[in-house]
Amino acid sequence: MGYHTDMRQFAAKHRDLVMAGDVIADEFYREYDVKRGLRDINGKGVVTGLTNISLISSFRENEDGTREPCDGELWYRGYNVRDLVAHYSQNRFGYENLTYLLLFGKLPKKREEEEFIDILEQARDLPTNFTRDVIMKAPTRDIMNSMTRSILTLASYDKNALQTDVENVIRQSLNLIAVFPMLAIYGYHAYNHYENLESMYIHRPEPDKSTAENILLMLRPDKIYTKTEARVLDAALMLHMEHGGGNNSTFTTRVVTSSASDTYATISAAMSSLKGPRHGGANLKVMEMMDNIREHIHDWKDEDEIRDYLSKMLDGEVFDHQGLIYGMGHAVYSISDPRERVFKKFVEKLAEEKGRGADLGLYNMIEKLAPEVIAEKRHIYKGVSPNVDFYSGFVYNMLGIPVELYTPIFAIARIAGWSAHRLEEIVTMGKIIRPAYQSVMKISDEKMPKL
Repeated sequence: MGYHTDMRQFAAKHRDLVMAGDVIADEFYREYDVKRGLRDINGKGVVTGLTNISLISSFRENEDGTREPCDGELWYRGYNVRDLVAHYSQNRFGYENLTYLLLFGKLPKKREEEEFIDILEQARDLPTNFTRDVIMKAPTRDIMNSMTRSILTLASYDKNALQTDVENVIRQSLNLIAVFPMLAIYGYHAYNHYENLESMYIHRPEPDKSTAENILLMLRPDKIYTKTEARVLDAALMLHMEHGGGNNSTFTTRVVTSSASDTYATISAAMSSLKGPRHGGANLKVMEMMDNIREHIHDWKDEDEIRDYLSKMLDGEVFDHQGLIYGMGHAVYSISDPRERVFKKFVEKLAEEKGRGADLGLYNMIEKLAPEVIAEKRHIYKGVSPNVDFYSGFVYNMLGIPVELYTPIFAIARIAGWSAHRLEEIVTMGKIIRPAYQSVMKISDEKMPKL
């Protein structure tokens, strides 16, 4: 779709009006005690709801009422994610079991696990000609937009699309969880064929394969993957599938759910939130940053050279001139991101298999030096440590996953958490989310112009 010249000229002409009229002075935020981003100056989120799905801990409450930073912890339905990943990564795949846990509040017993996996396998099927008529109809590099379009179109194939009773929402959620990998990977293949002029191949997911395994076999022309590759991807899915009710896309899920909207519209809204570079696109910036560092650092083992370059990056002199070291710090965690600590063991194992030890060494060096450089140059109230996205892009790169699928892989994992929060909102809240905005508008005393 093109843009009319007069429309562009109109927009340019009125840009200054918007920029001037929509500026709100900082003093008003202080006067009315409004927390920008729903977070106070110490990074603590404003409480907007209650949840029984997960728990994030990054500060320790002292007896005198003060708080101090501590190592981060993350629980799913009462289980520490560290223990969950360790348990399921031994000799089985865990993403499906943790999806059951998030949705239904308990870990499945063997018979329940088998029944649940069988249900997901049956649901891994798109409507007749859907891939051709919807996914391939308008190929785009923006796979998140492609997936969102597909999600909304799937509503047209559901005769009960608008019903929001719990049973129907469970059914819809399971269907979407099952087909998300297909929507993402088929969307990429369509783009890669029509836009990059590469060969087209569409593999169907195979029964008795996990979500992680099916992602790899659908993505690769030969369907071949190693056990380590599948285990590492499964761990990534487990660590990304849920992160509290306050993250942007999950809060979006709850807000839209509270309006009594349907499942397809709700998950589409969550997708639109996740695709933002401040949320789901963070690992892409890490990869761009690392490529830039590789280009400009001569000796990857020289601490002084790396420290100097990171310092210039913080000063906005190099890379994207934003003054940021990507992959460092998190809106919630302080001393450490528990997901990163769990994931790093898998990263090391995959790097060994792939012969990427030198790259891993560079990551380790930056993980060590970046917090020191940041502490020297910035006032840090809660500590800085690498987050899970510092390594996730590196893992996807080692797995041969194209960058266009980095955020969609995040969505494939996170739809489990979105679905759990949608169900909790329906069961528990029953009231539309409608926070207040304090108006600082001046009432005009000018007379209306004569017509």
